[in-house]
Amino acid sequence: MDITRTLAELKKDPGFAENVGMTLIHNGTVRGWSRKDRQAVTAIRVRHDYDKIESIRKELEQNEGIYRIITEAYEGDFKPGDDVMYLIVAGDIRENVKATLAELLDRIKSEAVTKEEIFA
Repeated sequence: MDITRTLAELKKDPGFAENVGMTLIHNGTVRGWSRKDRQAVTAIRVRHDYDKIESIRKELEQNEGIYRIITEAYEGDFKPGDDVMYLIVAGDIRENVKATLAELLDRIKSEAVTKEEIFA
């Protein structure tokens, strides 16, 4: 995802200026170590349930103050430093946007992502 281009397109929406006071972006990248035990990771294999991601996105886009949610997730084998997911939440005030981004990220990770770490 080209963040600059995506944000520029989002800002062209007719209701953006009247409804958005904050936009938060999550850029998930591959860590070089396992969260479990900090063992060095050489790669990860990621799979997504895209229908579930879309369902979560649509549900949370109905949250109070949320104008738009954009998701982009990549499947396959990735090395440390690679981008694997982008989430954008645009809304009225920080309390609504922060809470929605946190819930979106947590739910996608727990309900729609399968990840396998590959060690040296």
